[in-house]
Amino acid sequence: MADAGVRIDSWLWAVRVTKSRSAATSLCKAGHVKVGGDTAKPAQTVHPGTEVTVVTPHGTRVLVVRQLLVKRVSAALAAAAFDDLTPAAPPREERTVYAVRDRGAGRPTKRDRREIQRLRGY
Repeated sequence: MADAGVRIDSWLWAVRVTKSRSAATSLCKAGHVKVGGDTAKPAQTVHPGTEVTVVTPHGTRVLVVRQLLVKRVSAALAAAAFDDLTPAAPPREERTVYAVRDRGAGRPTKRDRREIQRLRGY
């Protein structure tokens, strides 16, 4: 099984990056998963040593596959299946403050939405 590789959506679910496999598949289809720098489809296989970048609502994570898992395992075993190269979050004092829209300002324009996304780091 080690030579064949494992689907990226199945691996992300098995190592507890997402709560369900369908959520992992959705991340892949939306383009939020990169394998080796290229956008990954849900059926793409990963092998030990592969670098995986995942953009989740909690931030971007950079993982290196150490062990192939098909089934979901305990948190301790899942943590041993990858190396986490995610940079540390800045201290709370250094984090950017989110802009607050004035009440009654109406819907955000396309430009406003793009600025909000840029501020949030998407």
